[in-house]
Amino acid sequence: MNIRSLTRGDGVVIGAAVVLFIASFLNLTSAPSCSGQFCPSVDAPNAWDSLSLLMSMYLAGIIGAVLVVVGRSLPQPKKVAGLDLTQFGVAFTVFAAWTAFWTIIDAHGSGAGMILGLIATLALAAAAVASPLVAALKAPLMGAPSPAAPQPYGYPGAAQPAGGYGYPGAQQPYGAQPGDPSLGGQPQAQAQPFGAQAPAPAPAADLNTDSQAQPAAAAPAGDFAPFWFAVPVARPLYAEDGSPTPIAELAPGTWYLAVDQRGPGLVAQTQDGRRGVLQDTTGIQRG
Repeated sequence: MNIRSLTRGDGVVIGAAVVLFIASFLNLTSAPSCSGQFCPSVDAPNAWDSLSLLMSMYLAGIIGAVLVVVGRSLPQPKKVAGLDLTQFGVAFTVFAAWTAFWTIIDAHGSGAGMILGLIATLALAAAAVASPLVAALKAPLMGAPSPAAPQPYGYPGAAQPAGGYGYPGAQQPYGAQPGDPSLGGQPQAQAQPFGAQAPAPAPAADLNTDSQAQPAAAAPAGDFAPFWFAVPVARPLYAEDGSPTPIAELAPGTWYLAVDQRGPGLVAQTQDGRRGVLQDTTGIQRG
């Protein structure tokens, strides 16, 4: 489960489920109005005293909220009988709100548990249905973390230069000789025997000759500069050959490297080295 993929609508669903759980311990009916010493003692029941109402209203709403949140936080939707968990959860929340509405209509003197349960189930069903449709509810519940500031080379925890041992300019392993190619050292000129003359340097090319080769012009750099970015919600990454099947899914809260522009989309690279096209770039956060 990816917690950062939850939206504001999922937050409303979670809050309404907590209120519904609290309402199950409150009185379902209100005490009759009576004054004086001869008033009978009334023991007002709560939802846990009525198994049918507990299952059809309170527990149904809580179970629906759990299915909605879990179904939307999974990287890949889990389907049961052709329906994913989110659709089952929405059905449970609507059923709980329907039961609460007709129960309070038929009740004679509703208590705090019934009134608060009705409000919670209505808010729960509305948030579960409207979360994928309303833009304000589709916004991420938790923003993507800001990228860490780059540390200077040599600072504890700073990134080391690419290439590792043997890379030009990299640190050599302990005991390696500068001229040992097997340990990553740079090749050095072989020592000459004592008394031997060093080979004469090659004659310098005539700077005024017309046959001197000119350095090749460097290829102009492209307009696109790679950058880090994060997605607000989970989005598929498609293959660069245009295949409709996603090769990976970009998760919120993780930074990815954009290496190229492909029309309106971006060519992104994942942590394991896979590259693909992110077609939907709306709302991404640049690092």
